[in-house]
Amino acid sequence: MSLIGKEVEEFTAKAYHKGEFVDVSSENFKGKWSIVCFYPADFTFVCPTELEDLQDQYKTLQDLGVEVYSVSTDTHFTHKAWHDSSEAIGKIEYIMVGDPAHVISRAFDVLNEEEGIANRGTFIIDPDGVVQTVEINADGIGRDASILVDKIKAAQYVRSNPGEVCPAKWKEGAETLKPSLDLVGKI
Repeated sequence: MSLIGKEVEEFTAKAYHKGEFVDVSSENFKGKWSIVCFYPADFTFVCPTELEDLQDQYKTLQDLGVEVYSVSTDTHFTHKAWHDSSEAIGKIEYIMVGDPAHVISRAFDVLNEEEGIANRGTFIIDPDGVVQTVEINADGIGRDASILVDKIKAAQYVRSNPGEVCPAKWKEGAETLKPSLDLVGKI
């Protein structure tokens, strides 16, 4: 069942953020745009490359009014240890959420039950706490965080311009479409 158009299920969790342990809940997703990036585990191979790449886009995303949350089934303590010991992860300024009870991973339908770890899932959530995009990759396929900037801009545009949609490869400032009977068969 797709999560698109559904409000994020309620949860509370502990996270590591800028040298502190903090509480995070589904309420954090309300009032601003959010990206939730699930990954399998700390101290692994593809994961630090993805999280560092996400950090490289973090300032741009913040400028767009977006908060970023990375989530794995590790604890917030493990996130701190990884942050303190890895050059790549030590750069991270966004919130690193622990999900050792698998509550969040199950709610977002990314939990690999057999292994007890999350799949690589990326979700864009609007200021109402509603899921707007979902992307789930196999464990061996890393993601490109730069694509999230264009997806956020498109999601924000569509939200601010009811009746318009963004075509493939849409970039900010490019033409959009206004679906109508007149467009059927002409694109």
